[in-house]
Amino acid sequence: MDNSHRFRDRSEAGRYLGEELRQRGYAAGADVLVLALPRGGVPVGYEVSRALNALLDVFVVRKVGVPGHEELAMGAVASGGVNVVNDDVLDMLRILRAMFEVVARKELQEVERREKEYRGEKARPDLKGKTVILVDDGLATGSTMLAAVRAVRLAGAERIVVAVPVAAEQTCDAFRSEVDDVICAITPEPFHAVGIWYEDFSQTSDEEVRELLRKSREEVGVEMK
Repeated sequence: MDNSHRFRDRSEAGRYLGEELRQRGYAAGADVLVLALPRGGVPVGYEVSRALNALLDVFVVRKVGVPGHEELAMGAVASGGVNVVNDDVLDMLRILRAMFEVVARKELQEVERREKEYRGEKARPDLKGKTVILVDDGLATGSTMLAAVRAVRLAGAERIVVAVPVAAEQTCDAFRSEVDDVICAITPEPFHAVGIWYEDFSQTSDEEVRELLRKSREEVGVEMK
């Protein structure tokens, strides 16, 4: 695809991405699961899941910020209660692991609240032995996706694929040493920001996330267990 292409919206981006994944040989199977990072990744992930006839679910990630300097991540928490710790930041600022745990517990509550909001009473999927395709609407720094990758690995995924419609080329390349496959549909230069590569980059609502998850379950014909 031409690196100057602008997607009409996240749905169009997801259709492009789904076709590229299909051409790479990814297809439906009991071991394939599309996990979208909410909220913006979900409309993209829905179209990917349709192209592959695979079930869509969400994977919620929250940054664990340094108290008083919340923009600086000392790690992240993700779906399933998985902690990803940035030891370099802890060591540099001489932060005790106990402090990380305190902040992480608070962020984990928010992860669980959002999961319940999106999934209701349905259990989160078991990732052990699965090919997990992690989808977002784009990658700038990639920090949130990196936390998701490491959390999915800790949860037992057998194969991890990062798939996005648009990314900074250097960020896309950096993931090649982290996962089994990386698919970035376009890598424009200069990149600037994810949103400028969409004509419509309006916020995805919680209601839309819930509806797309429901539609995916119906279309694939599989109820989450």
